[in-house]
Amino acid sequence: MAQGDFWVFGYGSLMWRPGFAYEERRKAEVVGYHRALCIYSHVHRGTQEKPGLVLGLDLGGACAGVAFRVAADLKDATLAYLREREQITLVYREVVVRARLDDGQEVAALAYVADRGHPQYARYLSREEVLRPVRQGVGQSGANPDYVRSTYDHLVELAIEDDDLAWVVARLSAD
Repeated sequence: MAQGDFWVFGYGSLMWRPGFAYEERRKAEVVGYHRALCIYSHVHRGTQEKPGLVLGLDLGGACAGVAFRVAADLKDATLAYLREREQITLVYREVVVRARLDDGQEVAALAYVADRGHPQYARYLSREEVLRPVRQGVGQSGANPDYVRSTYDHLVELAIEDDDLAWVVARLSAD
């Protein structure tokens, strides 16, 4: 790995639509956070009038996803892109987490964590309560059900289990 390269951890749409150039893509796990449909989306997958629901890294547990190694000379451009994409409403906190790669190596990786104090944080939703915003949400990046299905499909490709997303996808498929 070249000096100055940095890593980005993806757990939702960044896994399948990173939108930035990278040198390496690896399966990885972060401990201390879990993937959850816990962010009301007012831009990408919904509107203020009809919010969707997107993934966030929320406190507790562990999350398997993908780590991307970005070349040092692309760091500034990648950060600018990610901030424009992920920080539209400042619902995520930009943090550095320890990610364990599939070969056991640990790297410091940039990640976007749910801000539990933000009004768009969806606190304590049951599985059934998750369905309404997911079903109704359509935003600048498309329909919310498509986002959930695509994320789940990519988790399956990576042999990553997510019972909550599997349940939501099964209900969406029954619609």
